[in-house]
Amino acid sequence: MERMIRTFFFVLFSLMPGLLFAAAEPGFTLFQTTPSPGGQAYSIPAGSLPYVMLVPFLPALLLSLSAFTRVVVVFFLLRQGLGNQYAPPNLVLVGLALLVAYFVMHPVIGKINLEAYEPYTNGQLAAEAAREKAGDALKTFMMRQTRAEDLSLFLPEGASVDVKNAQAVPFHALAPAYVTSELKTAFQIGFMVILPFLIIDLVVASVLTGMGMIMVPPQMVSLPLKLLLFVMADGWHLLVGSLVTSF
Repeated sequence: MERMIRTFFFVLFSLMPGLLFAAAEPGFTLFQTTPSPGGQAYSIPAGSLPYVMLVPFLPALLLSLSAFTRVVVVFFLLRQGLGNQYAPPNLVLVGLALLVAYFVMHPVIGKINLEAYEPYTNGQLAAEAAREKAGDALKTFMMRQTRAEDLSLFLPEGASVDVKNAQAVPFHALAPAYVTSELKTAFQIGFMVILPFLIIDLVVASVLTGMGMIMVPPQMVSLPLKLLLFVMADGWHLLVGSLVTSF
């Protein structure tokens, strides 16, 4: 877990080259370490101030560039389909989405740790080379989930990119294309999840209207039926399994 956290922050800072610690230079700096005997001082140059101000938003940015986007959207659409806005609570859904996303991203995190983070900490790779290797591993994963038409939307008109070569795709175009594709995929999966619940709602509403029980809220009757259907079909197993295999 500790290694995963270190790798997470390494990827987080790799997304913005200006935040990487550079060798100390004369002039104003925002932060500077005290070197150990025989060591080297590191600092953040003053020109990185705009990037430092964006640090609070980087975790959300990094999560949106992982499997988290698709998983959490589907989970919230599931709750919407069930018709219960309070169960499961947000904390449980987000926590489960993080765990599923970590499971999906584990091979990518392991590759970044092996090829970029460990060589960088051992002094075998420079910061820029480690950043490129970490970015290439993440871009390869994102390219596999990105639709060509979404990618072309953010590329210059007439530009042709080899979709099999993730390194050739600029990150500023790949990132929004990936999120767009993930949202589309999540909505497609969410539609298939909500559809059975919608049918139950329509049937219950028709039956209650036919019986003249128009004062009875359909949600009061349909919610237990939808929960029963979801449990009998082993819904969580099917849904989580489908999300994992969709990657």
